[in-house]
Amino acid sequence: QVRLVESGGGLAQPGGSLRLSCAASGSRFSIGTMGWYRQAPGKQRELVAHITTGGSTNYANSVKGRFTITRDNAENTVTLQMNSLKPGETATYYCDAYVMLTSTSGYTEWGQGTQVTVSS
Repeated sequence: QVRLVESGGGLAQPGGSLRLSCAASGSRFSIGTMGWYRQAPGKQRELVAHITTGGSTNYANSVKGRFTITRDNAENTVTLQMNSLKPGETATYYCDAYVMLTSTSGYTEWGQGTQVTVSS
């Protein structure tokens, strides 16, 4: 079974930076698109950024220009560099990965989440 483990969360001041990492392990299948979602208390889970195996990226409009997503296909890891953090971005951040079972099918796996708090 695929396991995703996030790390790098913590406390940042407004305007500060954090770097989140996620590693996928335990899969004999290929990992496709990987990315990050976040969920604040009382709110729906929100897409932050995704990156394909080819390096194409997709960002939420609210984070464009401030966050950068990267990946290492060989290691099945994905990172999220978050700069100029805002208090409203306090949330639990979840890593996700698409596990490819066949060329046309698969499923999405989720990590356990890592807490990001932006406060002064």
